[in-house]
Amino acid sequence: MFETFFTAFTTFFAVIGPIDTAVLLASLTPNMTGAERRAISFKAVFIATLIVLAFALVGQPVLTQLGVSLAALQTAGGIILFMIALEMTLAKRPAPATLSNKESEEAETKAEAHAEIAVFPLATPLLAGPGAMTSAIVLSAATNGNVTLLGAVITAIIAVMAVTLVFLLLAQEIHQLIGITARKVIVRVFGVLLAAIAMQSIFNGLAATHLFH
Repeated sequence: MFETFFTAFTTFFAVIGPIDTAVLLASLTPNMTGAERRAISFKAVFIATLIVLAFALVGQPVLTQLGVSLAALQTAGGIILFMIALEMTLAKRPAPATLSNKESEEAETKAEAHAEIAVFPLATPLLAGPGAMTSAIVLSAATNGNVTLLGAVITAIIAVMAVTLVFLLLAQEIHQLIGITARKVIVRVFGVLLAAIAMQSIFNGLAATHLFH
């Protein structure tokens, strides 16, 4: 049981990347307050945890019913990640929406912007990305229906998400520590690395479909 937990924990920690995601959160929300970042962090981790747990419990049967293979999931997820990486590397940001003078409309627009960041790209595909989804399915399938081992996988998922939440809550401090110039450099470096991970995910997916053979 401990071996299963350790394997699952290290796997999810690697594919989710709590430290990297914290840096990304700081770069995506430079003008937000600490309270706003905390709200986004809790929402993103909650949604991501539900998604990964769902894939661990019923992912394989659902994909089978839909006729979707793990290779297709890897390829699609890799394409989405590559698009995000491209925006990070080129430092592109969506144009701000034109807000109304009414405070109620401003608050609503602001809340929607926060919700969008929490759901995309934080919750998915950064936290609950193709790597985490695929890992959840593979690790849960490896338990062969053993409830104790499956519980170890689920516990590992929750533990990694808890660690991720701690790093995200420290995103503001990380942002202040590294400074604007260093942050821009780090974002571009992580953008390149994320692009490489995305391409590897695409290659793995295509290779699994024997398109490269």
